[in-house]
Amino acid sequence: MHTVIVLLLLLALVAANLPWFSERLLFVVPLKAGKHLGWCLLELAVLYCVIGVVARGVEAETMGQVARQHWEFYVITACLFLMLALPGFVYRYLWRK
Repeated sequence: MHTVIVLLLLLALVAANLPWFSERLLFVVPLKAGKHLGWCLLELAVLYCVIGVVARGVEAETMGQVARQHWEFYVITACLFLMLALPGFVYRYLWRK
């Protein structure tokens, strides 16, 4: 069980940093003007939702049921996801230039 949690956190870390390392939108669509901060934040929101669906599936599979969550849970996990994205942001906008 602890291994699954660690793997899920590592997956979230990788997913949170993906938008900062590619000039393509969701690694598929090439953008003519380059990828600006707004596109990266949109990708980050999409990846947050994807990781949330994966985590919900893991919870349903391991626990047998999914606990109800209120808005506070989503705000905290979104902030955690933003903190996990910090290394990629620093690399793209502060360190590389």
